[in-house]
Amino acid sequence: MNPNHDAATPPEASDRGQILPALVLSMLAFSMVQTAVVPILPALATAVHVSGGTVAWLMTANLLAAAVLTPLLGRFGDLYGRKPMLLVSLGGLVLGSVLAVTTESFTWLVVARVLQGAGGGVLPLAISVVRNQLPPRKIPGGIGAVSAAMGIGSALGLVVTGLLMEQWSYKSVFWAGLLVSLVAIAWCVVGVPKDQGSDQAAKVDPLGALTLAGWLCALLLAVSKGNAWGWGSGRIVGLFIAAVVIAAVWVVIEMNVQHPLVSIRMLVSPVVAVTNVAGAVIGFGMYGCFMVISNFAQTPEKIAHYGFSANVLHAGVMLLPSAIGSMTAAPVGAKLVASRGPRIPLSLGGLLAAVAMAFLAVLNGHPVDLYLASAVFGFGVGLAYTAMPAAINSAVPIEQSGIANGMNAVFRTVGGAVGTAVLGSVLAGDTIEGLPLPTLGAYQEAFWITAVGCFVAAVAPLAIRTPVNSGKPVAQQSDPTEETVV
Repeated sequence: MNPNHDAATPPEASDRGQILPALVLSMLAFSMVQTAVVPILPALATAVHVSGGTVAWLMTANLLAAAVLTPLLGRFGDLYGRKPMLLVSLGGLVLGSVLAVTTESFTWLVVARVLQGAGGGVLPLAISVVRNQLPPRKIPGGIGAVSAAMGIGSALGLVVTGLLMEQWSYKSVFWAGLLVSLVAIAWCVVGVPKDQGSDQAAKVDPLGALTLAGWLCALLLAVSKGNAWGWGSGRIVGLFIAAVVIAAVWVVIEMNVQHPLVSIRMLVSPVVAVTNVAGAVIGFGMYGCFMVISNFAQTPEKIAHYGFSANVLHAGVMLLPSAIGSMTAAPVGAKLVASRGPRIPLSLGGLLAAVAMAFLAVLNGHPVDLYLASAVFGFGVGLAYTAMPAAINSAVPIEQSGIANGMNAVFRTVGGAVGTAVLGSVLAGDTIEGLPLPTLGAYQEAFWITAVGCFVAAVAPLAIRTPVNSGKPVAQQSDPTEETVV
């Protein structure tokens, strides 16, 4: 029996062809639903009669739910089986979408976005399914396709929103999310085989889960609301303090229970820790890039003397090359991982993303500049997203695959929240006199900050020592404790 597979009976070869398309579509569904509401927040505020600051809770609620539920669903997949938890994750996406298309209430829209946050569990669960069900030679490509689908879906979500808003109301965006989610869950029911969980299925760590949720909520709420509430306000400072205290309690709990939700030893191991750092800064860059480029493109050129006066659709199209770049990068990254290990594509991805943002800081006067930078940035992010799960899987046994990749997804989410908050603060802090528009210098500073963040993702992996044959899962290596510089 392949040591990389658990006790589940591998599917027949004729059935395996359904697994990867179902998982990729599931990842696309979540990432599209997550980002699709960004361009329509002003329209939503008007439709449900709330302020611009209040409507931002539709993103905050989804962000919090995804950050908390992603590692939990990943770990429950390790314990109880990946397919059941995958269906739970997609079920949240479907239920949230149903609620969103049937309500006119802002409160229920927030609830809908919380339910949709359960879709974040798709990433670690899909990676675990690929690792568990596909033959070894197809694992790098499968992981690359699933991981790249997150970046592809995020960019496509913006484009689809623009297309739909040209013809219909904001409800059409939620209908589109519901349709894709229904197809994804149906395909997973048919195409993803059942698997067995760990023999530790009865050992749950409720205190670990509660404290993990506590410090993540406090941290992300502080980061997401810092600009609105004031970084020095009592609420924000109190949330940061609460996050630190609860995180410390969480570490103590996880180090002292027999079956922790998250192994702290695994989390601080060099390969996993550095990959999570890279994930955080890549998340910082990706979400920050989408926000800054979209805002820059929509700036009225005649008033600000920069920007392109783009509508929502045009701004989304300018980010479409990012999706194409990520799609192209997935097979390239998979080949690099298989032949050279994950460190090279991870570093190269960060470097390309940094170059793209540095390019925009210098050249941004023509739409072609944005198209070109978007394509290069997407290719870099696609390489990095392909390499990160491979790096983590090379360092953890399969029974920890779900939680390890779930925590990496959390770090990406935290990085994305920090990125949008920091870059939003930069843009808000330097505006054209008499106008609520950032100066060109503010945008250039935002591009440089993003470039520096992505460069950190390029440099960090160079310092780690990874297991021999680092493109392979740790269970396939003859001596996982032996290390070398790849």
